[in-house]
Formats: sequence, C-alpha cells, structure tokens
Amino acid sequence: MENSTHTILAFSRDLHTCDTNDKSITESTVRVIWAYHHKDMGEAGQNYHGSNRGTKSLRLLNPEKEVLSASLPYFDLTNKDVPVPDKDTTYWCQMFKIPIQHEKHHVTKVEPLIQKGHENLVHHILLYQCSSNLNDSVLDYGHECYHPNMPDSFLTCETVIFAWAIGGEGFTYPPHVGLSIGTASDPVFVLMEVHYDNPSYTEGLIDNSGLRLIYTPVLRKYDAGVIEAGLWVSLFHNIPPGMPEFVSEGHCTLECLEEALGAERPTGIQVFAVLLHAHLAGRAIRMRHFHNGEEQKLLAYDDEFDFNFQEFQYLKEERTILPGDNLITECHYNTVDRIRMTWGGLSTRNEMCLSYLLYYPRINLTRCASIPDIMEQLQFIGVKEIYRPVRTWPFIIKSPKQYKNLSFMDAMNKFKWSRSEGLSYNKLVLKLPVNVRCSKTDNAEWSIQGMTALPPEIERPYKTEPVICSSSSCLSCSLFFTLLFVVHIIASSIGNIELFV
Repeated sequence: MENSTHTILAFSRDLHTCDTNDKSITESTVRVIWAYHHKDMGEAGQNYHGSNRGTKSLRLLNPEKEVLSASLPYFDLTNKDVPVPDKDTTYWCQMFKIPIQHEKHHVTKVEPLIQKGHENLVHHILLYQCSSNLNDSVLDYGHECYHPNMPDSFLTCETVIFAWAIGGEGFTYPPHVGLSIGTASDPVFVLMEVHYDNPSYTEGLIDNSGLRLIYTPVLRKYDAGVIEAGLWVSLFHNIPPGMPEFVSEGHCTLECLEEALGAERPTGIQVFAVLLHAHLAGRAIRMRHFHNGEEQKLLAYDDEFDFNFQEFQYLKEERTILPGDNLITECHYNTVDRIRMTWGGLSTRNEMCLSYLLYYPRINLTRCASIPDIMEQLQFIGVKEIYRPVRTWPFIIKSPKQYKNLSFMDAMNKFKWSRSEGLSYNKLVLKLPVNVRCSKTDNAEWSIQGMTALPPEIERPYKTEPVICSSSSCLSCSLFFTLLFVVHIIASSIGNIELFV
C-alpha cells in the first residue's frame, strides 16, 4: 500500500528455511539491513539507493503491545540541564516526587524521553523507589551517583521499579497489570539514575532526558513488581583477555526464593517480561529456570545480543516462579580484542550480567543475585595470602613474592592468560560457591542475605528441540512471519526498496 507519505511493504518467510545460507528467525535480536530509492523503478531497472540505507536491530517475534488511549493522563520525570562531564562514564541521579499521592492509580506505560541528538549518549535509565520518610528538600538538586559526596538520601533508594536501556522503546504493561502509585506502600520519592556513555569525551553536553509515565484511575487486577537478578556488580566478576567465549553466571538462588516467596507468596509469582543487560563484551544472555532441580524451558534469551538494542521481552506465556526454584542469568562474552582483564563495574568498558524480571503480584523482594567467592579465583593464579584485616579496596596481596604488595586487580592482569588458562579458569568460576544477595524493597534484607550457597546440580538440563530438515522440505516450518515495513518520507513516496533479514 502506498500514499503520499508512506510505503507499506508486507512479506512473509518461513521462520526456519532450512537453507544453510539463511538465518532462522527466533526470539533473539535480528539485524535488519534496509535501503531505498525515492523514485520508482524505471525502464533501466532499479535505482541505486545512495545514502538512503541503514541497519536496525529488532525483535521480530516480540508479541504486539497493547495500544493505549491517547487521552490518558501522564507526568514526566526529566533532568533539567544536566552538564554531562567530558569523561567515559557518568551516572547522574536526581530525586523526584510522584505527583499522585492520595488515591491509587496504575501506571500503564512508561516511555523514554531522550533529548534529540543524545540517543547514543543516554545508555540506560533506572527508576528507584526511595524511603517515604524523606522531605521535599531532597528535590533541590541532582548529583553524580555512587560518589563519596552524594546526598545520604540517595542511599535509601534500592528498589528498582522500572528499567529502560539504549535502543528500547516505551514499555506497555499487560491489560491485567500496572505499576501502582498513590497508596501508602507505593513510591512517594523516586530516584532516576541516568547512565551517560561518552567514550569520545565530548565537552559541553547538556542533557534533559528522562521518562514519561502514563497512568489511569481505572485499576487493574495486579500490582507489578521488579526483581533484579544476576551477578552483583563487582570486581569479583571478571573475564580474562583474549577469550572467544567466556561464560558468567549470576544466581537467584533456591535459598533466597524459598525464603522470600515462602513468606509472601507460597503459590508463586507470574513473570510477564524480562530485560537482559550486559555491556560491550556481551554476545548472548540466557535466563535459565530450574524447578525441583529440573531445568525448564528458557525464561528469556538473546543469542544475538546487541549492546545498542536492549528492551524488555514480553513472554508469550507468563511463567510461574515458585519457592525453591532457581534462576540463573547466564552471560556469554567475547574478549579477543582485549589485552587486560575485563572487570565487573559501572562503565560501558566494564561488564555486567543482569536481568530485570517484571512480575505480579508485587512482593517484598527487590534483588535476588550473587557474587562468586574471590579467594579461589586468586588461588587459581597462585595467590597464597592477602593482608588482613582488609583496609583497602582493592585489597593487597601478601604472598607469593611475584604478587607481593599488588592489588588483586594488578595480580590478575600480571598473570599470563592463554586461552587454555582462560577455559580452565572459566570451569573453576562456574563451580565456585556464591555469596547470596537477597534484598527487600524497604532497604532491609532477608535472613539469607550474605550467606554462601552452591550452584545447583542440574539433574536434567533442558534441551531445545532441534529443527529437523530434509533435502526437499523443512519439517518444522509451519509458522510464518509477516513484517510491515514502513518508511516515512516527507513530500514523496518510496520507489524501490531492498530489505534483508
């Protein structure tokens, strides 16, 4: 179909063509290459697209989102003229007060408001619930997050209530779920954390980005919650250089889920969307789910992870998480172009391995994560003793002689890493005991917090059913996908189009 401003091209292809030169279309990220010429094809054939070309990462199988009424009220949480420093990574925090405070409403959609031209500068936005005992004086100014001089009020903001990352669009809650605002247990003060990624050290940037929250007085059946799972962001998470593949695992342990769900929701919670998050070395992320030691179908996955395209995946079928289940966020990295260790941390050049689970009904659990034991990591490179008590961070090594008075970061970088050493180290790390992180929404902790647990012994790992092909047909390709390709051109319609998946 074509009119004066749009050309809409519909086409279909098998999800699995069984052609070795075709990629299967899965729930992972797909890179689409597009090109067009603004004039129709002439007698001489197709016109060259010139500079009218580009790429776009998409999730072609993500279920369609509900279309909301355009008349719903909203409020914006946006930064005001934040001076972005000329440095690689800045986390900026600003406190806001929710305008709806005396009657329950449900937020039904959250949209990013990214200042034009700053699409690559704003890497992610997290919204945290803060203590309700604060007063309006905390609204006066923003400050760099995780900074020694940041306001004490920021330390009361631990509970993530929404997450957005680069490349993502607005998130619409399912019709039966919403983010509750306006009651005594709902957020009054929220902290918006914006990660600015400025690898070119550009000076003079001023930003006004933020979030728009669309809400309704027509209440939905369930209140949504967010659980942050995966690897606690820490130097204890590290990846050797020169590795074509290295796997890290963050555990939402049986012990944490058993205590929190057992106390609050023995019948389980329903997960309806997942955001998978890593940085530049990330290549694939999987959210694995175990019940009674038996691995279930993957909760979410992206085997073609794109750092510049991170958004919530809607689950086709909601997943029940029960007391005694295990969740593992499994991240695959590639560091072949790096000559030093990659460390867990806040910078884009550091790494993370996180998943954010959107679920209902809301319970008193905000973080279910882990960090691996550090001493066995150090023993792998030959460290025998560290100075105790630990008075500095990173801590200092006492022996052997070749590492004496080095920090553990310096010692790890000094070690001569080979691919075989990296593989052996990877096997060790995946078997290490983990320190459990199990946090409540009110800045408190479940009793299991800080205890040590072992990774689960998997009785029957889940295996996906293989695509079965024959020389003449594809036996598992009964599903078809249809894409509407829409390009908006001012004052002219499109002629010939090229599109490749």
